[in-house]
Amino acid sequence: MSSEKNLSGSVASSSEIVTCDVLIAGSGAGGMTAAIVARKQGLKVIVVEKEPVMGGTTALSGGYLWVPNNSVNKAAGTTDSVEAARTYLQHEAGNQFDPARVETFLREGPKMVDYMQANTEVRFEPAVAFADYHPDAPGGTPGGRTILTKPVRGSILGKDLPKLRRPRPELTIFGLTIGSGKELWHFYRATQRISAALYVARRLFLHGLDLVMHGRGMLLTNGNALSARLFRTANDIGVELWLKSPVKALNRNEAGEVIGARIATPKGEKTIVATKGVILACGGFPQDLVHRTAIYPHNAREGEHASAASPGNTGDGLRIAQAVGGQVREGYPNHAAWAPTSLVPRKDGTLAPFPHFIDRGKPGVIAVRRDGKRFVNESNSYHDFVQALVRVTPREEVAEAFLIADHRTIRRYGLGFAKPAPIPLKPFIDSGYLQSGNTLEELAANVGIDARNFAETVRRWNDDLPSGKDSAFGKGSTAYNRFHGDPEVQPNPCMAPISTGPFYALRVIPGDIGTFTGLQTDELARVLDGSGKPIGGLYAVGNDMASVAGGNYVGGGITLGPAMTFGYVAGRHVAGVV
Repeated sequence: MSSEKNLSGSVASSSEIVTCDVLIAGSGAGGMTAAIVARKQGLKVIVVEKEPVMGGTTALSGGYLWVPNNSVNKAAGTTDSVEAARTYLQHEAGNQFDPARVETFLREGPKMVDYMQANTEVRFEPAVAFADYHPDAPGGTPGGRTILTKPVRGSILGKDLPKLRRPRPELTIFGLTIGSGKELWHFYRATQRISAALYVARRLFLHGLDLVMHGRGMLLTNGNALSARLFRTANDIGVELWLKSPVKALNRNEAGEVIGARIATPKGEKTIVATKGVILACGGFPQDLVHRTAIYPHNAREGEHASAASPGNTGDGLRIAQAVGGQVREGYPNHAAWAPTSLVPRKDGTLAPFPHFIDRGKPGVIAVRRDGKRFVNESNSYHDFVQALVRVTPREEVAEAFLIADHRTIRRYGLGFAKPAPIPLKPFIDSGYLQSGNTLEELAANVGIDARNFAETVRRWNDDLPSGKDSAFGKGSTAYNRFHGDPEVQPNPCMAPISTGPFYALRVIPGDIGTFTGLQTDELARVLDGSGKPIGGLYAVGNDMASVAGGNYVGGGITLGPAMTFGYVAGRHVAGVV
C-alpha cells in the first residue's frame, strides 16, 4: 500500500506499510540528486528527512562543487585533463587512493553537471580563479575545477519555502546572505569605492523590501540556492518528501538484501518497502559527540570542538548500515573536513559556530597560540590550518589559537563574525567575541598570551613586508593563498602591516563542516560488507560514503561534487541504467 504525496512533512495514509521503488534517507545534495535521477527514470521515490526542514548541511554550505573537467569552467576558458586530476587525487589520497571510485568520479562528475543543468532547475556558474587547495602539488591547478551554484529567488519554492533550511544567521548581514563569489568583494570595498557602495546599498534596499513584503530575505545564494533548486525539481517531478521522519532500522529479506526500512513519522512508525533499494544520505556523524570524541585526534568535546554541519548529522546512516553488515572505512588521515571555528554568543545564551573560511587569508591577519608564536601559513585552507594547530598542541591541552588584526585591517575586512566598517565593533567586544588592546602589550595581557614572543612575532611580520615574502610560513605564496588575499595590496596580497592600534584578537578552536570517514562503497555507491561484497539493495552517498579523496581536502566543493556525482551514479544504477 502506498501513501499519497504530501509535502507538508507528514504521511497522508494511515497504513503502516508504504511501498515505493527507492527509499532515500536524507535531503542534502547527494540524496536529492539520487532522488531526482531515479524519479526521472520512472521510479517511485520517497525521501525521508529526520529534521523539520530539508537541505541538511548542503543548505548551510557555500554551494561549491569540485568536479574536474566540468563544462561550466571549460566554457569560461579553463583547461583540465582526467590525467592531471587523477594524479592530483592520487597524490592527495596517498595510500587511501581508491582507483575504481576515483575513475568513476572523474568520468561521471562532468556528466552529472551537464545532466543537472539540462534536466533540472540546478544551474552553475564558473569559479575559474578558485584554486585547488594544493595547487603546486602534482596535478594541482590554479583554478578551473570548482563551480558555484547560481543564486535564485525563494519564490521558486512558493508555499514550500518554509520547509527549506535557512542559512546560519551568523553568516548573514541583517539576515542577508552574501554570495560567496565576487559579490563578497563589493561588501569589503563598500567604504572605499562608490561603485561598491552603490551595489551594497541596492542589495540592502532590495533585502529590506523582501523583509517588508515577505518577512524574510528572498534571494537565496550558495548552498541554500542549491537546496532550493533541488527541492523545486523534486516537487515538480513527483518525488515524495517526508519531514520529521528519521530512519530507525533497515529491513532485509531472507537473502540478506535490504528491502526497505522502518521510519518514525509524526503519525507513528511506518514500514517502507523499497522494491529496488535504499540510498543512505544522512550526512555522516559530525554531531555525534561520542563518536567524534572517540576518534578525532584532538579534544572534541563541547567547547573544544564545534561543528558547523546540520544538527541532524549524528551518524544515523553509518549505524543502520553497520547493523546489516556495512563496514566503515578505516585509516583515513583526517576523519573530517576541519575548519577553525569561533563561538559567537547569541542573545539566548548559546554559542553558535562560525567557521573561518576566508578571513585568515586577508592581509594584516596572523594567527598565534598562547605562546605568542605563529604556527601556520594562515592563508592555507581551513582544513590545513586546523591540522597544523592540532600538530603543535599536546593531546592533553585544548587546541586553540588567536587571529590577530590591527584596527585598519579589521575595519576593512572584518574578522569572523565581526563585520567591517561601517558596522561598529563595540557590540562584538562587549559580548566577549573580540578582545582588544590599545597596544600589542595590552592585547597580550588581555588575551593571556606571551607578550615578549608576541611582540617579536609581529616585528618579524612587519619586517617582511617590503620584500613581500613571509619568511616564517610563506603566506601568500600559492594561487590558493592569493585567491583569498586582496589583489589591491602589493607586493603580496596576503600581507599588510600590523601597526595601527587598537589591536584585536579572536579565539578559534578546531571545528568541522562534515565528516570524511564513512561507509566503504564500491564505484557504484553500493555499501560493502566485511568480505568486500555489495550488500544487495543498499547504497550510500554524500558524507555517509567514505570520502573519494581519501580523507584529505583537495579543493573547494570536495564534499558536494562527489556527493552529487555518486548520487547521480546511485540513482541511475538503482534504476537499472548502469
